[in-house]
Amino acid sequence: MSTRRELPQTSIREVARHAGVSVGTVSNVLNRPDLVAEATRDRVRAAIQELGFVRNESARRLRQGPRRSSDRRAGSPRPRAFGIVVEDLTNPYAADVARGAELTLNDAGHDALWLSSDHSAGKESRNLEMLVEHQAAGALVVPVGLDQAGIDRLRASSGMAVVLIDHAGPDVCSAQVDHVAGGDIAAGHLLALGHERLAFVTGGPAPRPVVERGEGAARTLAKAGGGELRTLTQRALSPTEGRAAAQRLLAMSPTPTGVFCANDLLAIGLINELLRLGVSVPGEIAVVGYDDIELAASSAVPLTTIRQPRLAVGEEAAELALAEWSEGDSHMHRQVILTPELVQREST
Repeated sequence: MSTRRELPQTSIREVARHAGVSVGTVSNVLNRPDLVAEATRDRVRAAIQELGFVRNESARRLRQGPRRSSDRRAGSPRPRAFGIVVEDLTNPYAADVARGAELTLNDAGHDALWLSSDHSAGKESRNLEMLVEHQAAGALVVPVGLDQAGIDRLRASSGMAVVLIDHAGPDVCSAQVDHVAGGDIAAGHLLALGHERLAFVTGGPAPRPVVERGEGAARTLAKAGGGELRTLTQRALSPTEGRAAAQRLLAMSPTPTGVFCANDLLAIGLINELLRLGVSVPGEIAVVGYDDIELAASSAVPLTTIRQPRLAVGEEAAELALAEWSEGDSHMHRQVILTPELVQREST
């Protein structure tokens, strides 16, 4: 039996049992998430994703079917559901983007379904098929395998609004951050502090936004006459891989004195391992992260980072999806680009 057929059969009690919480806690996560601690929210949402749970109210609204053009002109729109498909719901950045989108959709009277592709093009495709099957109004997607041809097929088969997050395309709305500028800001900050030997720690296979961060840093270093940006590519963008990167970093000769990490999780792991090995941060090595997740300010050495407007990215994507859905054939695609900013703390 396919996953899509199993979705409606999963109960809220199964989700609660799987997450090790009460049914009331699951209900609060679905309806009043601000009442639930962040760690518990994450655990419940992971259980929802793993079990493929879709709450009945959302399914009912999904099954109402696509709105006719006459419905769009008839005052208040009927509630509908929009899918938010990200690469990894356990990543704090992705969760914040989804939350920003959900708040905007909720304010407009619509539901949001959080889905994770787990970095898999196949799972992304199944998520989108599920949204089509249930006649969702739109999909907000951090794409893994979705290309323009796939977007065109979605529109033709379902009439869904499709918006890309952190990616752009020739004939699609998108909301993204200028990651080249983010890398530029990070490298420029380290150079301004007197660091000439810079390294970029990333994870592979890196999504395009992460590649752009490295490109921005390399460009800035080259313009300053600082030579080549040395890159360490780890297996993932995780604290564990950040700790492994610290060992490789110290084996370099000469050792870089300034390190730009592709995300905060890598940077936090890197700093923790450097401290364990007796290396002073920032005395011997200065570290800059990227994202400004909640843990950044409370890490062992409060992390200097490039703050992405995470909620704003989700909000903009939702606004674009709502506009495309309501305007129909008259809609003109737009690309919204937001600029990140430096948040200086004690790691530099």
